[in-house]
Amino acid sequence: MTDQDASVTTVRVGLLGCGTVGTSIANLIHRQRDEIATRTGIRLDVTRIAVRDLSVDRGIELAHPAAEVFTGDAMAVAVADDVDVVIELIGGVDLPRTLISAALDAGKPVVTGNKALLADHGAELFAKAEANRVDLLFEAAVAAGIPLMRPLRESLLGEPIRRVLGIINGTTNFILTKMTEEGASYDETLAEAQALGYAEADPTADVEGFDAGAKAAIIATIAFGVEVVADDVHHEGISTITASDIEYATRSGHVIKLIATAERVGEADEVAVRVHPTLVPLDHPLAAVRDSFNAVFIEGGAVGELMLYGRGAGGDPTASAVLGDLIDAASNLRSSSYARFGPLPRASVQAIEQLIDTCYSLTILVTDEPGVLSKVADAFGRHNVSIRSMEQEGLDDEARLIFITHQAAERDVRETLAELKALDSVRDIGSVLRVVSS
Repeated sequence: MTDQDASVTTVRVGLLGCGTVGTSIANLIHRQRDEIATRTGIRLDVTRIAVRDLSVDRGIELAHPAAEVFTGDAMAVAVADDVDVVIELIGGVDLPRTLISAALDAGKPVVTGNKALLADHGAELFAKAEANRVDLLFEAAVAAGIPLMRPLRESLLGEPIRRVLGIINGTTNFILTKMTEEGASYDETLAEAQALGYAEADPTADVEGFDAGAKAAIIATIAFGVEVVADDVHHEGISTITASDIEYATRSGHVIKLIATAERVGEADEVAVRVHPTLVPLDHPLAAVRDSFNAVFIEGGAVGELMLYGRGAGGDPTASAVLGDLIDAASNLRSSSYARFGPLPRASVQAIEQLIDTCYSLTILVTDEPGVLSKVADAFGRHNVSIRSMEQEGLDDEARLIFITHQAAERDVRETLAELKALDSVRDIGSVLRVVSS
């Protein structure tokens, strides 16, 4: 760090990666540097940027000649003497893990937006940051521009949080919104999402719930103070959601959303973390979250219910979260302090089969003949699954039965479905959707 005058401290920033978000954060720092200096006494100065291709014009405003700033050597930036704080925006796991570890070992605070890395190796990196007494901050890793990590780590640190649930993937929310409001098919809306840049050419990470699962692991880790990794998270995607599912949800006063849930169960260190399409009642706050927006609903024993809402993706919203972390890290560095995040015990994670208090929506295609409904109802009864409502729709020589259950155990529901599949009169088991509990 260098001092420009008695009241302003210059903090030099090294940027690893300069794609959409990296370009946005570099330009945002440049635009806001005088305002930040006035309000905080810290002047942020981007001194080094590591990129893969030095020939590309990034369109970035810099305080130094580009030839002095850009480099192809990422490790040189991570440990450079003229870098005080490192921002990692490369993506992936192995290389960022190496670079962040090196920066932390060199005594440099790190800001990252890398959800995949933190979901797999967060506890290891938090321990390294603690050992070196520097910050590792990651607001942008979960919900882009929505402040979520900082409230969980600071404002709600002493809160007995019971559950966090939310819409934390903008691509799937965009698709489900279009299917609901315009009656479009899944394939049509996915193609539109790809054309608009919301979805990748290979959309698997988004539409099958992997992206939301990684974010849910980070949320659970921070909310409950235990190590949860991506493999702990049960995930189901939206690729099997049909127009019929959407239509039924609308008729029954619900909307389908891909919901991530992290909650305490049983003992204080036992948690359940899952991502799956969910029927959300229209009077629930999450039901009104449309298009590519995200929202997170927090339930605490003392505070009650909170909801955080905003843009969950995009260069500028994500850059805003990165900048907030950068200012925090710079301020802590100036005062020789850091945000402590103590040792994380390994979480005891409840398997999805142990879920005991959820309602379900089940779609079953059967032959349309006398006695079938009785056989189906008997299967529910034998496995202690109580039916709350039932709708029947005739389809030539078949019938579609849609049930909503009272609260039931996941294991019992699965055993019910296994028995139903074995019945000659059951042609197919369609969607199995959980219903968000109030």
